[in-house]
Amino acid sequence: MQYRTLGQTGLQLSALSYGAASLGNEYGNLDEAQGIRSLHVALDGGVNFIDTSPYYGRTLAERMLGKAFREIPRDRFLIGTKCGRYDVASFDFSPERVTRSVEESLQRMGLDHLDILQCHDIEFVPLRQIVEETLPALRRLKEQGKVRFIGVTGFPLNIFRHILDHAELDCLLSYCHYSLNNTSLLELIPQMKAKGVGIMSASPLSERLLTQQALPAWHHAPPALRETCRRATDHCAARGVDIAQLAIRFAVEHPDITTTVVGSANPVNMQKCLDWSNGPLDGELLAEVQKILEPVQSLLWPVGLPENGLQ
Repeated sequence: MQYRTLGQTGLQLSALSYGAASLGNEYGNLDEAQGIRSLHVALDGGVNFIDTSPYYGRTLAERMLGKAFREIPRDRFLIGTKCGRYDVASFDFSPERVTRSVEESLQRMGLDHLDILQCHDIEFVPLRQIVEETLPALRRLKEQGKVRFIGVTGFPLNIFRHILDHAELDCLLSYCHYSLNNTSLLELIPQMKAKGVGIMSASPLSERLLTQQALPAWHHAPPALRETCRRATDHCAARGVDIAQLAIRFAVEHPDITTTVVGSANPVNMQKCLDWSNGPLDGELLAEVQKILEPVQSLLWPVGLPENGLQ
């Protein structure tokens, strides 16, 4: 496992991180014992950062982690959770609610502090509130020792451009913007590096678009993107390769992206992710797949308030 420094935080994060959304049953078929085992597989394989949120499974993921942490020493992992989003259409980024959210997360997971706290999916609210109310509240939590570092997460890249121009952050987490079918996160790297902001990427499999598995019911990818990703998946399969292997290896390759978040509640699949992240990158197959995906490169879908940029 490779480890990289997250911005100016001094934290050394594993190049591959454990995404706990699957422990919240966001992808279905959760078996509690197997889910906890998948976390152990990740940690035993060198993963040292866990990403979660009270939104995942509507607190289920954090409660599952709380059970797992009873038998895992605190110095074996770094933990990041989020605040502000609590259901599909339930957002509250007020200082009072995010402060209470941290206390609730700590209680659910049986912890006394968080390594990273991020505002979750800020594109759904006016960004002025994040800058003027929410982030100052998170800084107060830093001063109290409840949180070590703070950041934001979301989908449209425009929200990050705005926040980077108007606020101080330790890190940010983008998803679905650094993968085989979309590398637009690279546009933001110069600005993030200039401000010393740590760069985290999630969903290297584009929320299952780059897998052989069925898409979750909530997936919003347009038909053209789904169909083209399926063609790329079939092409890899014909070459005897799971496209997820290529996708993960591609995602962890970039040295400026500190960590790539990927998760599975299946220990066998989690081990595969670890193996793939350390395996060789097939340059010839990568070129073939990128050619297939070229017509839909950077094609996404609108998310959030229109004034926040949507994509």
